[in-house]
Amino acid sequence: MRKLIFAAMLLAACSPSKENAIGTIERLDPALDALVDADAPIEILAEGYEWSEGPVWVEKENMLLFSDVPKNIVYKWTESKGAEPYLAPSGFTGTTTASNEPGANGLLLFNDSLVLCQHGDRRMARMNASLSNPKAEFTTIAATYNDKRFSSPNDAAYNTKGELFFTDPPYGLPQNDEDPAKEQPYNGVYKVSTTGTVYLLVDSLTRPNGIIVMPDQKKIIVANSDPQKATWYEFELTDDDSVTNARIFYDATSSLATDRGLPDGLKADSNGNIFATGPGGIWIFNSTGKLLGKIRLTQLAANCALSPDEKTLYITADMYLVRVKLRN
Repeated sequence: MRKLIFAAMLLAACSPSKENAIGTIERLDPALDALVDADAPIEILAEGYEWSEGPVWVEKENMLLFSDVPKNIVYKWTESKGAEPYLAPSGFTGTTTASNEPGANGLLLFNDSLVLCQHGDRRMARMNASLSNPKAEFTTIAATYNDKRFSSPNDAAYNTKGELFFTDPPYGLPQNDEDPAKEQPYNGVYKVSTTGTVYLLVDSLTRPNGIIVMPDQKKIIVANSDPQKATWYEFELTDDDSVTNARIFYDATSSLATDRGLPDGLKADSNGNIFATGPGGIWIFNSTGKLLGKIRLTQLAANCALSPDEKTLYITADMYLVRVKLRN
C-alpha cells in the first residue's frame, strides 16, 4: 500500500492547531500511562502534502525535517514559522522519471550531516552542505550491492558504532517488483560498515520498510509493509556482519480487517518503548513486543520521530504533519 499521487494541492506552510481532530489515544495496558496521557492533544502542525514521510528532529537548528516523497522536496518545520521548503530536489537529481515516489523517504542525522534515503537516485546519500544552509548536492554512501543497483532505499538507522542499516523495497520504481529496471533479486535489508562495505543482512522479507536499532545495540526491528504479512520482525545482530535468531516481534495482519494502513516507519525511545506506524495509526509497544496502546489516526500514518528529550512525538500521516506530547 503506497500513496498514489493526488491532483495538485496547495501546500499550507502552517495551519492552526486542530487538537484531536485527527485522532484519539487508545489505552490497552496501564503501562501506557507512563508514556502518554489518554487525553493528550493530537495537533495538526502543517498540511497539504501529497505523502509526508521521514521526519527527523534537528536539535541544533531547533527544527523538524520531513519529506514529501512524490514532490521530491524536504520541508522544515519550526515553531515560529511553521513549514517551509528546505531542500529540492531531495531524492531524484535527474531530469525525467516515471516514478510516483522519486523523492527522499527516510531522513536521519549523522555527525551533523543530513543522510537521505533517495528513491529516485536509488542510493543512500549524504547532503554536502551544512544543516543551516542546505544545498541539493550529495555524496553517495551506498548505491550497489554485488555490482547491482538498489531499488529505492526507504528507511534507515545508525548504531552507536556509526554503522548504517537500511531497507530497500521497490516502492520508488515505477512498476515495483515487476519493473525492468529492478536489479536486486530481493527486497533486502542491508548494513554499511564504517569503511563503506555493504552487507546483505536479510533477503527473505517481502516488503521491508521501517527499521530501528534497539537501544541495547544488539537487535534491529524491521517493519514489513505487506498486506499478507503485516508484521514487525526482530533480528539479533552478530559480530560477523550478519543477523541471527529472527523472530516475529508483532503480527498485525489480522488488524487489516478493520483498520487501514501497514507497518511502516518506527522509532524507539531510550527505554526500548517503540512507536510504530501501522494499521489505524501509531502502535506503542514495550521492548518485548507487548502492545500498550495506540494513537489512532483518521489518516494513514507513514513515519514518526521523537524529540531528543523524548517528550514529543512527531508523525507524518498522509497529507499532514502531526504532534503528540508525551510524558517521558
